[in-house]
Amino acid sequence: MELTKIKGNTYYINSPTRIGVYVFKNKFCLLIDSGINNSSARKIHEILKQNNLHVKYIINTHSHLDHCGGNHFFKENYPGTLVYTSSKERVCMENPEFNYIKIFSSSPMKKLTENIKPFQVDFTLDYGITKINDEKFEILPLAGHSQEDIGIITPEKVCFLGDSVFSHETLKKYPFPFLFNIETQINSLNSLKDVAADYYITGHGQEIYSKDEFNILVEKNFESINENMDFILELLDQPYTKEEILENILVYNDISLTFRRYMLDLTSISAFIAYLYDKELIDSSLENGKLYYYKK
Repeated sequence: MELTKIKGNTYYINSPTRIGVYVFKNKFCLLIDSGINNSSARKIHEILKQNNLHVKYIINTHSHLDHCGGNHFFKENYPGTLVYTSSKERVCMENPEFNYIKIFSSSPMKKLTENIKPFQVDFTLDYGITKINDEKFEILPLAGHSQEDIGIITPEKVCFLGDSVFSHETLKKYPFPFLFNIETQINSLNSLKDVAADYYITGHGQEIYSKDEFNILVEKNFESINENMDFILELLDQPYTKEEILENILVYNDISLTFRRYMLDLTSISAFIAYLYDKELIDSSLENGKLYYYKK
């Protein structure tokens, strides 16, 4: 892990969750996301310390733990640090059990929520231009992977995307990536075609993308959605339950899962079912105590 310059005052740290760093003239800095936990945050802190940087602001792209789990460390070790995120992600950061309620469809089992603590958020971000320490940042609405993901464009036209766009490496590793809302994800990907930036940084992966390279990546994300949608529709030539749809996707892609990952993928299946149902491409029926879905 090291601090890598992208352009001007915009840097990143290539940890498992890539951390954006914007450096102000007074050596205060703004972090875009904070890593998964205190251990990850401590490594980020050491790199910042080596470069005489002092954390003053954090923008969280969304409320998933690998993007905001380091907030507690930075709040404790850099007194006065201010945290920003979108309105719906703020609700989930301040009430982290909500993300697990969404995954589990009820009060979740303790193994999913043990050791989670609420995150303090100081300001809710509006879309468009916002000023932080007299510098202008552009906030993009990029919901889909989560309920209200945001992207951030720094003054040097570097666009940090969180998990609103999956890198080539992520799509290869996770052929059925986590999506909360298919329609908003499609809308977000379409909107990114018109976003003007010099460089684009995904939340996970190795590459820094130019505009042309990024457009290719956006198309790959569309392909992933369409391939999974086509597979589900082909499957639903005959009735299947939600769990049976997921079973077929897991077997077809040779995916092995932890319990938590299974619950995440089951949530993604629900997102596809909701989208296809709302588009009137599938219907449902109850038979012998099971809920089946099938193509119209």
